[in-house]
Amino acid sequence: MIEVKSKIYSSKGEVVGELEVPEIFALPPRTDLIEKAFRSSMLSNRQPYGSYAFAGMRQVGHNLGANHGMSRIPRVAGSSRGVINASFVGGRSAHSPRSSKNLFIGINKKERKLALGSAISMTASVDYVKKRGHKIPDDLTLPLIADGSIESIQKTKDAEYFLEQIGLKDDLKRAKDGIKIRAGRGKMRGRTYKTPRSVLIVGSDSSKLRAFASIPGVEISSAKNLSIKKIAPGGKGGRLTIYTNDAIKILEEVR
Repeated sequence: MIEVKSKIYSSKGEVVGELEVPEIFALPPRTDLIEKAFRSSMLSNRQPYGSYAFAGMRQVGHNLGANHGMSRIPRVAGSSRGVINASFVGGRSAHSPRSSKNLFIGINKKERKLALGSAISMTASVDYVKKRGHKIPDDLTLPLIADGSIESIQKTKDAEYFLEQIGLKDDLKRAKDGIKIRAGRGKMRGRTYKTPRSVLIVGSDSSKLRAFASIPGVEISSAKNLSIKKIAPGGKGGRLTIYTNDAIKILEEVR
């Protein structure tokens, strides 16, 4: 699936050496586990919601008892209107959602770890990266590895220059041209635009990669906090990813 060694790029986009990639990049792709881990992560982050526990129960109900020619259901005093019961107008909700419900969806630790390792290995496959829709040159060697000099980039224009020099100009253009206005109510809730995913930059510390965060479609992450949501958005592996030297050393411990 991958070569034993991969090229190392400098902040100027020049090849400055080669690095032997760790065994984690040779793991077989487990798309089923990636989808399972992504689903668990997304569903476990849901916001609990529910109706007021005493909704429809804040009225006093009376009944006349037996031998009055009417059913013994709680009614408003001085009226025949029923209260409290779910079958009555203005009564309680029969099966309303409860905020106390546990929304966590669990997954085995070994499955989650193998899913992350499998997603990392798929970033080294040209076929899977192209299948996700990324536009990369045919002669590009994966996985993409950069030296620590990219963490010293301070300006966004320098970050764009680096990505263009290693051959990712078309993919950046694809993400920028693909920005669309979201359909539906999301426009009112701070989610006005939808942006396609482009490059993911993985370093030793994400705070040192802030220059890349302003580029449309580009995301940053630290190797220690690398999540399945970033490296496999939508539960689909093969995201175009750039690793730094220090990030590669940290990923060796994942295996």
